[in-house]
Amino acid sequence: MSGAMRSRETELVARKQQLLIRSAELRVTLAHQSQTLQGPLALADQAVSGTRWLRSHPQWPLGALLLLAVLRPRRALAWAGRLWWGWGLYKRARSWLARGEH
Repeated sequence: MSGAMRSRETELVARKQQLLIRSAELRVTLAHQSQTLQGPLALADQAVSGTRWLRSHPQWPLGALLLLAVLRPRRALAWAGRLWWGWGLYKRARSWLARGEH
């Protein structure tokens, strides 16, 4: 092996070591920075889980609404308006997100 080839090989080994060190530093930085997202992401996970549960058990929220309508009709109407508004907001957001995927 010539001196030039050894020199090139030494440079490549040194570059590889530098890249491995940089990669490790970036992983540590990413792990540290991602800790600030753990709280909001956990809350989002809970919201998704709650939504899935509601979809698989629709009788519970409907039963609660029926009970509310019987016991407190005015409050039931107020909640019905809020739910209608929330449903419309959900549909608009879903439509908006679907357009962004294309």
